[in-house]
Amino acid sequence: MAGFDSPYYATSKPLKSTTTALISSKKGRIFSLALILCLCSLSYLFGLWQHGGSPTTAAASNKIIALPCIPNANTTISTRTESETLDFSTHHVPDSDDDVSLLPDVKTYPSCNAKYSEYTPCEDQIRSRKFKRDRLIYRERHCPEKQELLKCRVPAPYGYKNPFPWPKSRDLAWFGNVPHKELTVEKAVQNWIRYEGKQFRFPGGGTMFPHGADAYIDDIGKLINLKDGSIRTAIDTGCGVASWGAYLLSRNILTMSFAPRDTHEAQVQFALERGVPALLGVLASKRLPYPSRAFDMAHCSRCLIPWDKYDGVYLIEVDRVLRPGGYWILSGPPIRWRKYWKGWQRTREDLNDEQTRIERVARSLCWKKLVEKDDIAIWQKPINHFDCKVNRKFNRNPPFCLPQDPDKAWYTDMGTCLTHLPEISNDQETAGGELEKWPERLNAIPPRVGRGTVNGITAEIFEQDSEVWKRRLSYYKTVNNQLGQHGRYRNILDMKAHLGGFAAALIDDPVWVMNVVPVEAKVNTLGVIYERGLIGTYQSWCEAMSTYPRTYDFIHADSVFSLYKDRCEMEDILLEMDRILRPEGSVIFRDDVNILMKIKKITDGLNWDSQIVDHEDGPLNREKLLFAVKVYWTAPASDATGSTTS
Repeated sequence: MAGFDSPYYATSKPLKSTTTALISSKKGRIFSLALILCLCSLSYLFGLWQHGGSPTTAAASNKIIALPCIPNANTTISTRTESETLDFSTHHVPDSDDDVSLLPDVKTYPSCNAKYSEYTPCEDQIRSRKFKRDRLIYRERHCPEKQELLKCRVPAPYGYKNPFPWPKSRDLAWFGNVPHKELTVEKAVQNWIRYEGKQFRFPGGGTMFPHGADAYIDDIGKLINLKDGSIRTAIDTGCGVASWGAYLLSRNILTMSFAPRDTHEAQVQFALERGVPALLGVLASKRLPYPSRAFDMAHCSRCLIPWDKYDGVYLIEVDRVLRPGGYWILSGPPIRWRKYWKGWQRTREDLNDEQTRIERVARSLCWKKLVEKDDIAIWQKPINHFDCKVNRKFNRNPPFCLPQDPDKAWYTDMGTCLTHLPEISNDQETAGGELEKWPERLNAIPPRVGRGTVNGITAEIFEQDSEVWKRRLSYYKTVNNQLGQHGRYRNILDMKAHLGGFAAALIDDPVWVMNVVPVEAKVNTLGVIYERGLIGTYQSWCEAMSTYPRTYDFIHADSVFSLYKDRCEMEDILLEMDRILRPEGSVIFRDDVNILMKIKKITDGLNWDSQIVDHEDGPLNREKLLFAVKVYWTAPASDATGSTTS
């Protein structure tokens, strides 16, 4: 294959003898055979003597394991002897802290200081002080320069345990995993979180729903239909500990929750410990890292976002990511100010003016206010811009955006212009195409694909991709049997998701998948992933992800390192993977065999257990798989009382 150091041969064949044609007699043939036999015997004996007299050579440390071409779906394939098999199980606390012995030529990576146990490189609280506080720009992504990158392994806090299995994790988390009690005091009356012995309990409360997220969601369900499958993806701005998203999961609604790393210490980290999708993020000056028309529903419950300020730029951004016909839900100030104005310590005039300005911005976006009942107000985005363009002839503020890519959202400035919806043929048509209801939406041809707006992706290719990933997942489970066990894994990251086929194949398992589309990918497919009813984000793997250490139980990396070859250092990507992977978490790499050999050398230095196995189609395929497990280890007990932030 072009671009690699040496050719790869899965099999080798002996050369045909050319001596037969030169021997013309029976006697000559016998003499030649005897001579060859003698030479082979001498060569064998010489080789045996040279290797110390042992007839068996030592196995190579980076060996490739051949698996049966057609594995038995009901059995786990053992690719090593019993003592060599990778251990995918959890043990919480090991009996020994001894490191796995490493090859002499492998670079080892030391442990970082315990103060980095919650290190978030691109949301570092010290670095953020260099940036403007206006519009919370200092809370946006500000990544370290290359010379500032840590070359060490971020430790888990002493006493770290694997999280409770889902759904128990929705309500419980270990104190030792997120040792912060601030929210238990600050939000005590709002039932966000309670400290009970060595555990945190999440009663499901929130600032505007102290009686529980379940009851609050039921109230929303009385105003819009949450049960018919038309609402599948949601975004929660300023999510707290993500109780709203946690309780929507039982209604088959998948929520992307986000909040900044701010004075509410570790709120996103709590969400992730609970097994709920979440990212660090903030509405400030850059677009949210999601495509246009991604979410069926957006939500703000006292999220303290100034929706009426800066020419309505934050509502304009919500409009960009909200699907045609989607809903925006607002509870908290200024909604129902007549009842709460004293408790909010604001004047009635101030709150009334704020609500008036929010209503004005929503109308300028052509949103329709559906209802305001008790503590909840709901607006709906139009299904197309047919009437909007007619009605805005005399009031063009904000103006429609000039031609641009509405899906571009990686370090892209927000704009104070209205994002165009796709063209329609009549006023009843849903711009961009109408989506199927869930669960049919998962496997239906996404409108972006059906309309031919994704370069190189046809309906046939989409369907083939779905079948390929079903087969691949089945193969994965024969190697790592715990991938199919209920509760072993919960938070899963797909580092190069393409069409979301891996996540779709996992849909019946009690997991959620963060589908990443790298910004360096040739084709932007994140909009397709959202049209399938899945969630994800943009990311460059030359930088750190906007999440806490130990976020994911399982990471899938399909051709990631081929994509980033000559773009950034393999070492830095693997150190980032080590940061965001839980102790005893698992990884599957798919890539060219030469690249996997280099990856394995580094993961050995990270003290991961790993083995290379053949492609599911057999040994003739140059692409191989590297299965890896991060070994359990933590900061030492002597650092347990030290600082946990950088």
